[in-house]
Amino acid sequence: MPKNLAAAPAADLPPSFEAGLAELNALVASMESGDAPLAQMLASYQRGTQLLKFCESQLKDAEAQLQVLAGDELKPLAL
Repeated sequence: MPKNLAAAPAADLPPSFEAGLAELNALVASMESGDAPLAQMLASYQRGTQLLKFCESQLKDAEAQLQVLAGDELKPLAL
């Protein structure tokens, strides 16, 4: 579990970055429609911030792994 999300129950976290991003995109689309009641919008906003933190943490972890692999100097990957 990422360090900065230690307070979040593991069951509430998505299984992967991709799943978290997909859920976040769905929440944003739902909120942008404006059809939900205020209480649901607030709950969606709260879940969205949790998902955003999760995704940011996953990206930071991946960046740290790349830095280790690249010798502390991030370089563009040649494909």
